[in-house]
Amino acid sequence: MSDHADFETITLERKGAVAHITLNRPDRLNACPPQMAEELFAAIRDLDDTRAVLLSGSGRAFCSGADLAAGGSSSLSGGARSYSSLQQSYNPMIAALWNCPVPVVSAVTGPAAGVGCSIALAADFVIAGKSGYFLQAFVNIGLVPDGGSSWMLPRLVGLAQATRMMMLGERIHAEEAERIGLIYKCVEDDALMDEATALAEKLAGGPTVALGGMKANLRKGLQSDLNTVLQMEAEGQRIAGSSDDAREGAVAFLQKRTANFGGK
Repeated sequence: MSDHADFETITLERKGAVAHITLNRPDRLNACPPQMAEELFAAIRDLDDTRAVLLSGSGRAFCSGADLAAGGSSSLSGGARSYSSLQQSYNPMIAALWNCPVPVVSAVTGPAAGVGCSIALAADFVIAGKSGYFLQAFVNIGLVPDGGSSWMLPRLVGLAQATRMMMLGERIHAEEAERIGLIYKCVEDDALMDEATALAEKLAGGPTVALGGMKANLRKGLQSDLNTVLQMEAEGQRIAGSSDDAREGAVAFLQKRTANFGGK
């Protein structure tokens, strides 16, 4: 992974096998203009030897949504992001996060609103501090949800809760988000980054090939029939079973020790 010192709206720090990406516009509660979406897309697409991604926000917010004050025809049209902005900037970023080949952990404090909600939920694991909340704010400004939320939310929490979030525009605070299955875990704010970092490091130390296969099958399985998934699992098992990590796992099992996975 290259350093991308030219990033202006995010920071990227490599810690061992974990890439820590921080949304970095704290003065705007990390509101996401098209530039941030494009920089996040670039970071996700340039993983190299990274084996897990940790995504967080700078300051007291994860992401307050699209930056409606950013101005310019590329991001606004009558007070809303234009069709072309979604197609060119936001949608490719969400798809890259969702399909990222390695596990992604998002750590949420404060608001994850609008497209910020989608960015957080596109991760494999979402951990939120008790100050965190998830908000589909679009109805409050006369817009329809975007960022893939119409696809993600019903699959995460069912149609009734998804309809509530989208049509009523209610905040779902972190403790309730955990209870209804919207996120993986709610923790105290001061424990958030330690917990999220530990999880990302644990995933980075896992069998990378197998984890990538699991992730792909889970994603594809959401829109496939059973027979298709069975075939995908068989193919995934063929690939994972030929990996160095699978051989190490088998030897470690026979030797009654913890496996030392190398990610290959």
